[in-house]
Amino acid sequence: MLKQRVITALLLLAVLLPALFFPEPWPFCLLALMFIAAAGWEWAKANGWSQSVSVLAGMVCCGVCSFMWWAGWLYQSTPRLWLVVSVAWVLGGAWILKAGVSAWARYSRYLRLVSGILALSLTWLAIGQAKVIGFNFLLSVLALVWTADIAAYFAGRTWGGRWSRSKLAATISPGKSWEGAWGGMVGVMALAWLWRYADQFIGADAPSLYTYIGQKSLILLVVSVLFLSAMSVVGDLIESLVKRSAGIKDSSSLLPGHGGVLDRIDAMLPTLPLAMMLYSL
Repeated sequence: MLKQRVITALLLLAVLLPALFFPEPWPFCLLALMFIAAAGWEWAKANGWSQSVSVLAGMVCCGVCSFMWWAGWLYQSTPRLWLVVSVAWVLGGAWILKAGVSAWARYSRYLRLVSGILALSLTWLAIGQAKVIGFNFLLSVLALVWTADIAAYFAGRTWGGRWSRSKLAATISPGKSWEGAWGGMVGVMALAWLWRYADQFIGADAPSLYTYIGQKSLILLVVSVLFLSAMSVVGDLIESLVKRSAGIKDSSSLLPGHGGVLDRIDAMLPTLPLAMMLYSL
């Protein structure tokens, strides 16, 4: 399993990194489009739709993203859109997690399908707009999600249950602890400070998210980074809730050793639109 994970990760990096650092945004946006289409297929399957409908859902994701690309949305400032999406994620995420696993299957299948396609398509738009701003900006947001996940894993393994007896979300993801969530927040705070410092020397094509917000207010930077870290956990928990409701372990087996595409991008679904909201406002 570990060997598979390493090989898959190296292959993904070999494909994604050249596209990420390419001066033009189109290679990375094209790759992201393929991943989002695959995630749309996985989302439909996890919500009980047939194979044909699931394939259609992936095609619809691809079509919606392609339309936004053709319409020039990647190069437009859309602060109102990101504000609405962010509010929807915060309120909707709280509602879904509070209702729990048992309530998910009671929601309309059509509503679940459409909301998933919409969330995935808007995540692609956020990725595209972030890449247009610059690879340093996009990479700083992606690194926040990765750091929050890695730091939470190690903090949870080391200190999980030591200070808090209750689990973070026992009925959704029993393995997650409050100590892990706090560790993730500490990790992204350290990342933000180090990245702001590095921005002074690396001469990147654009400021990172942390430098951009930090130039406005250091207090705003602290609040924003902690907020984004918390919302990355929300994205992870919502996907866990959907999988638990469907009785599956992974969203698919498209990525050997890692599960499916949704398993890898779940925390990005709320985080990237929220990062674009902070940038555009």
